[in-house]
Amino acid sequence: MRRLAAAAGVVVVGAIAYGAADVADVVPGVLTRDVAADVAQITPGPQPEPVGAVAPAASTTAPRPSTGALTRELDPLVEDAWLGRRAGVVVRDALTGEVLYDHRGSAPMVPASTQKILAGAAVAETSDLSSTMTTRVVTGASADEVVLVAGGDTMIAKGAGDPTAVEGRAGMRDLARQVARSLGPEAKGERLTLRLDATYAAGPRVPSTWDPTDVTNGFTQAVTMIGLAGERPEPYQPSPRYPERSALSALRAELTRAGLDVRVDDSASTWRTAAPEGATELGSVESAPLGEVLAEALSSSDNALTENLTRQAALADGARSGDAKDVARWVRSTLTDAGVDMSGTRLVDASGLSRGQRVPADTISQVMQLGITGSAKSLRGVLLGLPVAGFTGTLHERFTEPEAVPAVGVARAKTGTLTGVSGLAGTTTTADGRVLTYVLLADQVPSTTGTLGARAVLDEIVGTLTTCGCR
Repeated sequence: MRRLAAAAGVVVVGAIAYGAADVADVVPGVLTRDVAADVAQITPGPQPEPVGAVAPAASTTAPRPSTGALTRELDPLVEDAWLGRRAGVVVRDALTGEVLYDHRGSAPMVPASTQKILAGAAVAETSDLSSTMTTRVVTGASADEVVLVAGGDTMIAKGAGDPTAVEGRAGMRDLARQVARSLGPEAKGERLTLRLDATYAAGPRVPSTWDPTDVTNGFTQAVTMIGLAGERPEPYQPSPRYPERSALSALRAELTRAGLDVRVDDSASTWRTAAPEGATELGSVESAPLGEVLAEALSSSDNALTENLTRQAALADGARSGDAKDVARWVRSTLTDAGVDMSGTRLVDASGLSRGQRVPADTISQVMQLGITGSAKSLRGVLLGLPVAGFTGTLHERFTEPEAVPAVGVARAKTGTLTGVSGLAGTTTTADGRVLTYVLLADQVPSTTGTLGARAVLDEIVGTLTTCGCR
């Protein structure tokens, strides 16, 4: 009855459907406790007024739960009818990596967006997460042509950039002012043509394994290498069909503001033509660091942004092409090389949006451990950027029921939602101060109970882990 009440309380959310993918409903919140990925150096974050149970500071000497006690506490929840006939659960001690609880952890399951953790780990394993993406303007093939060169940043501000932001760090106004200065006063008497070079990290705009209606319905957008802040999709509020044209239009507006007479050639056929070799750079702007952008992609469960970043990393690391299936093969190969057992795993994209994918809960658990005590130490920052229960990202309206409230401000997780699929993968701190990782997948959620019922059970499992000493 308590879960039915929970579902009824958010029926409006249910009405707009959890059909296609995780809803990117980011609401900035206070991070109440950083469950640090480096377990040996865990420190609490800033604290607001207490919400629910406040966990003690994480400690490397805290007692860990026993498998027997966890089994008694979790088995009834994992076998709850609201999760359907198939649930895969793995709980590990974050300090040692020891598996403390395993329920069908090796069974291949539909991961939905929890799969983004695999993509994030592959990017972190092979990339410099302190690097940035550069958007440039250079001279063109003729004296009156300038070329906007895409460099991967799809969150450029229409106006001035914000040096404190992730979305909108680079700005078209800053770029236009540099271009105007480089061209000099004499350019104000000439008419210029602006076109786009979109040859960087080229690949399909919409992976062949995606349902195109997910794009038209605003659950994702085309995978491009340039776009504007504020134009990312929301359910039933899709992004522009061609973010490239939005970027060209925004730059033209700012060049006009800077006193230049500019017309835009926005024909898609010209996007495949690279800027002239040796062209003079007229201006450039930098995105937020790659690690911050990757954390944003996971926090907001942004499918296109995840595909964008993973494609860039894959091609830089020698992937055969920018096709989603080739990028998925690169993710698998990269994680295998890092020591992850990828048995039973089938990937066809990086984001988890495609149907037909399978990942065991234990595989996701192993990948998370890579960022804690394993080789992918740069993944730590990404794990620390996962949404906080009850506060941020895709978790900001969750963990409201009494059994789940203890996890508020303590647990972090990546969500995963498709029709009939619900999952969580993240970290929490027990009542004794022991840090645990958990992966919870259910891929046969009954249509009679739906996503809202399943996620209520998953939240309760995390709440139980948080309050349970379980020794």
